[in-house]
Amino acid sequence: MKASQFLISTLKEAPADAEIASHKLMTRAGMIKKLGAGIYNYMPMGLRVIRKVEAIVREEMNRAGAIEMTMPVVQPAELWQETGRFEKMGPELLRIKDRHGRDFVIQPTSEEVVTDVVRQEVRSYKQLPKNFYQIQTKFRDERRPRFGLMRGREFIMKDAYSFDRDVDSAKLSYQVMASAYRRIFDRFGLTYRAVAADSGAIGGDLSEEFQVIAATGEDAIVYCPASSYAANMEKAEAMAPSQARCDAAQALCKTATPGKSTCEDVALLLNVPLSTTVKSLVLATDTLNEQGEIVKSQVWLLLLRGDHDMNEVKVGKLPGMEGGFRFATLGEIEDNFGCKPGYLGPLDLKKPVHLVADREVAVMADWICGANEEDFHITGVNWGRDLPEPALVADIRNVVAGDKSPDGLGELAIERGIEVGHVFYLGTKYSKAMNATFLDETGKPQFLEMGCYGIGVTRLPAAAIEQNHDERGIIWPDAIAPFTVVICPIGMDRSETVKTEAERIYAALLADGVDVILDDRGERPGAMFADWELIGVPHRITIGDKGLKDGMVEYQHRREAESSKVAVADIVGHIKGRLAH
Repeated sequence: MKASQFLISTLKEAPADAEIASHKLMTRAGMIKKLGAGIYNYMPMGLRVIRKVEAIVREEMNRAGAIEMTMPVVQPAELWQETGRFEKMGPELLRIKDRHGRDFVIQPTSEEVVTDVVRQEVRSYKQLPKNFYQIQTKFRDERRPRFGLMRGREFIMKDAYSFDRDVDSAKLSYQVMASAYRRIFDRFGLTYRAVAADSGAIGGDLSEEFQVIAATGEDAIVYCPASSYAANMEKAEAMAPSQARCDAAQALCKTATPGKSTCEDVALLLNVPLSTTVKSLVLATDTLNEQGEIVKSQVWLLLLRGDHDMNEVKVGKLPGMEGGFRFATLGEIEDNFGCKPGYLGPLDLKKPVHLVADREVAVMADWICGANEEDFHITGVNWGRDLPEPALVADIRNVVAGDKSPDGLGELAIERGIEVGHVFYLGTKYSKAMNATFLDETGKPQFLEMGCYGIGVTRLPAAAIEQNHDERGIIWPDAIAPFTVVICPIGMDRSETVKTEAERIYAALLADGVDVILDDRGERPGAMFADWELIGVPHRITIGDKGLKDGMVEYQHRREAESSKVAVADIVGHIKGRLAH
């Protein structure tokens, strides 16, 4: 490719709404152009990156035995109604009507459609296993689209779906996909972690996220530097304390804490560690009738150490919480505690509540909590003496750095990551809802066991930039750079020697299959270098009259501060050698 035949549209300034590096740099480098909130044109430079991502994904999916197909972006609502997701998915699912008033959705994912295909096509166990995938446009109506391609509304995703006869074979299919994902992300040349994850709204048991490590990542990744343990924050288990509870050493005392409604303020006022305080979180669960009206509500009191935070995913798996929960209303709190939030605690309640103690709180002695009276807290609280032992003790908190690793091999550390891939074992969640069955060896119908596997094709370039950039611009890994090599001839329009040598090197690299662009625009060296450093092409060859007189050209990798001289006769081999590493 020659630059004069391509579209290079770099900008000196990023748009005002660009908050993170990838959004700023992709816009400045002419890779994306905003059309609407969370909706972007993929410009020629950016599309080259996306196509390279797709090619790697496609090669490894095919290698793993998956079969490519394409499912419609617009899907009939009837299929989504079979699984209940048409109603349950909420406003992120874009619902539309055609001219006849029939309901449709703009697909955010395709479990329903692919299950419908398979229930029509697969009749016998002899046709299993099967794995279908697509690389297709998706749409999720994000409440607040932001960060460019990181959290857009329209995006490209690779989604795959495996179908098996039983749990064991489904888990084998899962492992095949998990291995394929590791090959895919290894080929991208990015630093990433595969972490155990919660399956979320899609459902299922076995689940892993693939996270690109970046300081601006929205997700907290928990890992043990001394072992292979890794999980996202939702999934990471906070181990039960190994130490036994100490004996009570303080008398129960009601203490004035005027205007101090947070654990931090109370600890500071009383000059005690924050870890000696206990925070009270009040939740509620509702029982609904057939009309969706609340007929009964139950109030829950969750106790966590003052320096810990509640993990909503863990709480949602508590017995009695599986159907969903909400934070209690002010009226419910005052009705059960006789006090407004900020001074709540488990002693002297007006009405009984369901009490859950975090594992850490269950072994605390002489702790501090609200007195259920404004401007007062209680110190010296002890289980057994001052209130009954907690009936339900559970892990309901986020882990913190320094916690013991669940595998017992060290302490946990936390870093930030950007989720770019996710693999799920779904089981029969969708096949049962849609009556997708096959006939086993005995001729009896059995529900298909499913898996689901996604990669954010357009999110991945943004994640790569968050991990690989500097003050000059993007630094692409070779595998997904829009061009791998750029040739920058100085004064090509004025020097026949420079032009001839640039064209020769360009042709030689093309002949060897190198993805190279020749900048024949006649730009000044400073402007030309600035463009390609911003765009992030990893390998640059600079050709000038002065160097050619000595039989030399200059080579510089995007990560290197200085260029090095290479003999003209050796430059093609030099480039090929650098690309091989």
